[in-house]
Amino acid sequence: MTVADRLAELGLALPPVVKPVAAYVPAQVSGNLVFTAGQLPMIGGVLPAVGKVGSEIGADEAKEFARVCALNALAAAESVIGSLDRVTRVVKVVGFVASAPDFTGQPGVINGASELLGEVFGEAGAHARSAVGVAVLPLDAPVEVELILEFA
Repeated sequence: MTVADRLAELGLALPPVVKPVAAYVPAQVSGNLVFTAGQLPMIGGVLPAVGKVGSEIGADEAKEFARVCALNALAAAESVIGSLDRVTRVVKVVGFVASAPDFTGQPGVINGASELLGEVFGEAGAHARSAVGVAVLPLDAPVEVELILEFA
């Protein structure tokens, strides 16, 4: 089964690559690794919500936004390697959560991205990860996710 087939089975499709909001590229290849830029939960070029998780945004909603971020990161990766079927392993996920001062559930939020990668890649989707709370993200986004993928 191809990655596109698996995404379709999950009721998902890769979105168009989100245009950078500053001076960077969406993804970069080095050797057999692809590094994505941090991806916001853009849907159709628009942030569906802004604000801090734990105050304006609930943890469950933020977890869904982390899934969107991961899907956007996969689209960015595919744009530079041609096909996600070339991915042999998800190496690392880094997730940032714009957090209210008393919010400590960053790992649960970033599970949205991690779980999606497991659903898409199976065992190859298991990865190292960081889930970091921050004061603010670009465009006041609630979540940002970047990936490092190994490919053949």
